Amino acid sequence: MNMEGKPIRVLLAKAGLDGHNRGIQLVGKALRDAGMEVLYGGLRITPQEVVEMSIQEDVDVVGISIFSGGLMTIIPKIYHALQENEATRHIPMIVGGILPPGDAETLKAMGIKEIFGPGSDLEDIVAFIRGLVAESRERERASRT
Repeated sequence: MNMEGKPIRVLLAKAGLDGHNRGIQLVGKALRDAGMEVLYGGLRITPQEVVEMSIQEDVDVVGISIFSGGLMTIIPKIYHALQENEATRHIPMIVGGILPPGDAETLKAMGIKEIFGPGSDLEDIVAFIRGLVAESRERERASRT
């Protein structure tokens, strides 16, 4: 739960052509077991669909799992579309999957909050998302005062 007593809402999606979904299913179950509301965007979701779902569902975090060569095209498209939309400026984005180290560094420099690779501890992912949401909520409260 976030600091306002409402469950944290996380959109998880598999972007690109990749059909491997075991990892994202495990992460989704861990988040759900931790009391978060998990929305699953499904396989092969487009960047535009991710943005639309994020807005419609008023999520706190977007998590994209990717295992395809198009990650340096797909992830920036989603991130920039989220940033360009006034309604979603507050939504942090995380990425999971197998990424070359250079690509991971580039994505984090762009603004992706964290990259979780194979073998990431599920409790660490839960704690990281809770921290992101707490920071985001605090910034929102501070901007209103």
